[in-house]
Amino acid sequence: MSAALPAAAVEEPVRFRRRQESPASPAQPALPGSGALVDGFGRVHADLRISITDRCNFRCTYCMPEDGMPFSPPEELLTPAEIERVARAARRLGVRGARVTGGEPLLRRDVVDIVERLAGVGFEDLALTTNAWRLARLAGELRRAGLQRLNVSCDSLRPERFAAIRRRGELSRVLAGMDAAEAAGFPPPKVNVVLVAGVNDDEVLDFAAFARRTGRPVRFIELMPLDADGAWSRQQVVPGRSVVAQIGAAWPLVALHVPGDPSPATRYRFADGEGEIGIIASVTEPFCGTCDRLRLTADGAVRNCLFSDDERPLRQLLRHGASDDELEAELRRSVGAKRAGHGIDEPGFLRPARTMSRIGG
Repeated sequence: MSAALPAAAVEEPVRFRRRQESPASPAQPALPGSGALVDGFGRVHADLRISITDRCNFRCTYCMPEDGMPFSPPEELLTPAEIERVARAARRLGVRGARVTGGEPLLRRDVVDIVERLAGVGFEDLALTTNAWRLARLAGELRRAGLQRLNVSCDSLRPERFAAIRRRGELSRVLAGMDAAEAAGFPPPKVNVVLVAGVNDDEVLDFAAFARRTGRPVRFIELMPLDADGAWSRQQVVPGRSVVAQIGAAWPLVALHVPGDPSPATRYRFADGEGEIGIIASVTEPFCGTCDRLRLTADGAVRNCLFSDDERPLRQLLRHGASDDELEAELRRSVGAKRAGHGIDEPGFLRPARTMSRIGG
């Protein structure tokens, strides 16, 4: 596999305008009114991302501004009971897995209650993504509540660089959180690394060695145009294929194909059996054709794509006596409006109005 950068990765920076309104959806074939959540392109939706807060105690450079980030007032956030009700509607429609996200989900004081409610819904897979700042304190409670898996965001293994990227927090506490999670009975957490060219891309082999040493799978994620500052450009994107080539030159890799795996990552194991890495190449090698996700924002909107502003406001339905049938119908309408792809490479692409922290990772 060649490590050469594709032409798209070295073109001039592109500044995208904020999307003002959702364009009209293209004509879609009639969608089923019963059975699984299938969109107009035949994709069956089985994964629900549930953001429970848009707040975060870090201010990562690729996500939030250092100061002045607006947050939703508490009364606009879904309650644990409302989150559970949406989750049950999704489960009835065939959604098999759920992931709790934020912002930083462990900042919510009722996060254990939320996890316990979601565990009671009967999802086959229940995971949570965290920055691990409060993980050592909560790992045991989360495990007892029924959480099955964890992803931990960690973009550098060098303390000073970690602090510069995150603007707050200490690497040692994040690593201690991972240790505490395993001590509480969780499988080794997956480690999410957002690579930014010229910032932390010189740590690719360090993270590969970390995966081999700890048994914690490392997921290298391409930088996406969802930052609050609107400064994203393709020059900052580290193509996933170059990461695979670099690691493979140091330690041979073998592609992993696991039927039914809900992860969006292209997975590889080290040929000698010492660990695993994954690549999430949303920009250079989009996987829209197999996308099976819906997203619920902390303030109660359902979204069918990270990069679409098509939102269905479920909070109003929940608080005005909507029936289960009405909730399920709104989920179907969201899936029915889903486009073929995110359109980052299309000339008319407009940045979504919400940033990643306000959508949910």
